[in-house]
Amino acid sequence: MSSFFSAGSVAALLVLSTGCSSTEKEAEPVVSVQTAAAERATISEEVSAEAVVYPVEQAVIAPKITAPITEFKVQRGSRVKKGQLLAVLENKDLAGQAEASKGNFEQADAGYVTSVDSAIPQQVQKAELDAAAAKAAFDAQQRVYDSRKELLKQGAIPQREVDAAEVALAQARTVNEVAQKQLTDLQRLGKAQALKSAHGSRQTAEGQMRTAQAQFSYSRILSPIDGVVTDRPLYAGDLATANQPILTVMNLSRLIAKSHVPQSEAAKLKLGNAAELKVSGLDEPVKGRITLVSPALDVGSTTIEVWVEAAKPNPALKPGMTVEVSMTGKTVKDAVVVPAGAVFKNAEGGTDYVVLAGSDQKAHWKTVQVGVRNSEDAQIVSGINAGDPIISSGGYALPDNTKIKIEAAPAEKGADDKSDKSDKSDKSDKASDSKKPDDKDKE
Repeated sequence: MSSFFSAGSVAALLVLSTGCSSTEKEAEPVVSVQTAAAERATISEEVSAEAVVYPVEQAVIAPKITAPITEFKVQRGSRVKKGQLLAVLENKDLAGQAEASKGNFEQADAGYVTSVDSAIPQQVQKAELDAAAAKAAFDAQQRVYDSRKELLKQGAIPQREVDAAEVALAQARTVNEVAQKQLTDLQRLGKAQALKSAHGSRQTAEGQMRTAQAQFSYSRILSPIDGVVTDRPLYAGDLATANQPILTVMNLSRLIAKSHVPQSEAAKLKLGNAAELKVSGLDEPVKGRITLVSPALDVGSTTIEVWVEAAKPNPALKPGMTVEVSMTGKTVKDAVVVPAGAVFKNAEGGTDYVVLAGSDQKAHWKTVQVGVRNSEDAQIVSGINAGDPIISSGGYALPDNTKIKIEAAPAEKGADDKSDKSDKSDKSDKASDSKKPDDKDKE
């Protein structure tokens, strides 16, 4: 009897243990998740990068001559206008050279005027008189020769007198031809060449004067732009070396952030697109726009330089600062949008997928095609429709067909405070209501 009871007890225990194990197998894990409906909205792709702030206009001013600094007219931080005098270098020797060259020019100018008004006409007049005298002498000698030839025919004079007259005629002819040629050349070329020579002397003197004046002007350092003096490394009395900076002027009214963006992302950017500059220490980003997308690739870094100009520079935004720029790329309107954190990458196929909260209280993977994506949202080109419940929290590494429990998203702090205040007011009202009957009973 006792052995039978023991066998029955063992059988019961086996049945009980088998029932428990089957119950454990049937129990499925339940994962708490939060959901959000896919919605239609406008989404813009964002390209972010680190950038350095520069002014649009900047002038690093260096003198063209080496000379001691006589005086600085500005300090670091001074606001200046274009053409304003900033500094003066030692220039006494240059001033003397400028005055001397000016005197030489005035002398050459006076010589040119004299050549034009008097010297050239006098030379022409003298040549005309010489030509006329030579012509008269030739004509007279021609008549003498003709008369002696006639007398020789009559036998009145010997042959030698005719020969002498012929020689004299040849000499007169030569003198006349030379005089006529000189007159012709002077009339044709001499006057023009003489004027050209005088004009050349005047231009040479003028050029020397202008060179001396330019050298003198280099001793006066002027601002080429409107702006603020941001650097002045030297002091009055120091030696300013040619081509070495002594002042820096920046126009702080227009600032840009220069960034280097991978070429794949730079292809999405266009001139005029909206952008933001995020500055450390500022709560709100500085609005801006893209003003340059370099047409050439930087061979060293294989990136493309992009400029973002601040619309209204904040005083806290200063040249040389490192900021983060967020630039708007492609924009799609009326797109199916889900939270960016709800899109996952399939490790096996490399495809994108989202996790849907099914009506059967289970999670279901859904392969999707992603379009524009930014830090907050992602565009779903195909795979789901607007209104589909997407698991926005708790979907990472969640297996397909896992049983889920949908929880409400935590309320914001402001809403919690309001609810706490309303609960307190409700409790106080209930307490006051509970006291009123007691007061009546006491009466």
